[in-house]
Amino acid sequence: MNKYIEWGRDVLDAEIEALRAVRERLGAPFADAVRAVKSCKGKVIVTGIGKSGHVGKKIAASLASLGTPSFFVHSGEALHGDSGMMAPNDLVIAISNSGETPEVVAAARLAKSFGLKLIAMTGKPGSSLGSLADIWMDIGVRREADPLDLAPTSSSTVTLALGDALAVAAARARSFSAADFAVRHPAGALGKKAKR
Repeated sequence: MNKYIEWGRDVLDAEIEALRAVRERLGAPFADAVRAVKSCKGKVIVTGIGKSGHVGKKIAASLASLGTPSFFVHSGEALHGDSGMMAPNDLVIAISNSGETPEVVAAARLAKSFGLKLIAMTGKPGSSLGSLADIWMDIGVRREADPLDLAPTSSSTVTLALGDALAVAAARARSFSAADFAVRHPAGALGKKAKR
């Protein structure tokens, strides 16, 4: 077999394994997070940096697409004035696999100082970020998919999938319909599909 195909399958196998593991340990904290998102009277603000930030942008977009007012704030920018986007009744989802990323922890502390509820997505419950959280969502993985076990691969896949699960479950909890989806997608193929 071509070694490149084998390497590709190795990555997919590692990520599938990580997804199965997070599925098996999904429990009460996830249900608490869904309830928090569903009952949020303000906006859901997602924050992170690096790969966690890239994934966080997609999570915020998925939440918004499925009826939860949401946007992404880069953790570094939150510390330089963008925390002004945070308002009473908002909910913050902070993402850091290690739970120790200085900017993310500082942005989370800032949100808590404003009295906002905090959901932390980390791989370590006792981390600085996990310890600040009202709700901790476990994104820990046994190993990353790259042979060095360093590049965010399995962990970023798990974070993205858990974010999708949260967005979809919150939408289902509020009976978000195809008509609601169509209102938010007036153009493009998805909007046309929702209007059928």
